[in-house]
Amino acid sequence: MQVIQTPEYKLQSLGLVLPEVRPSVGNYVSCVRVGNLLFTAGQGVDQYHGKVGADLSLEEGYAASRQSMLNLLAVVQHELGSLDKVKRIVKLLGFVNCTENFIDQPKVINGASDLLVEIFGEKGKHARSAVGMAQLPGGTAIEIEMIVEIDEEKEGAHK
Repeated sequence: MQVIQTPEYKLQSLGLVLPEVRPSVGNYVSCVRVGNLLFTAGQGVDQYHGKVGADLSLEEGYAASRQSMLNLLAVVQHELGSLDKVKRIVKLLGFVNCTENFIDQPKVINGASDLLVEIFGEKGKHARSAVGMAQLPGGTAIEIEMIVEIDEEKEGAHK
């Protein structure tokens, strides 16, 4: 019997658990759907604070980026009911709270990008921007937002 490699199965096989969806702390929502696209609000991380390049190493920034992606995937799963309804990851915008001289923002955001490819394979490959910031809300090290294309055929099959 062949095991179906759903995104949830892949998360489990990696020993990862999606966190609870974090509540919005302002006058906004965690995601907005427009047609077959889902736009997420930015997700930071509670576990990593400070500036990459001073308070945090590149490796810690990578781990923070990975955790931020788990937060984003929790939002997507909550909205769609299953990550199996993701047709492809379209775009990431990653913000790195870093020192003025830090230039490896793409290597930090690779934590999120690598995780998406581990979970979704080819449909996890995406367009991306990775930028450095002087500060992020609450002193978080990372904030990432994402655009996801929804597989409307799978969505109809699950309704």
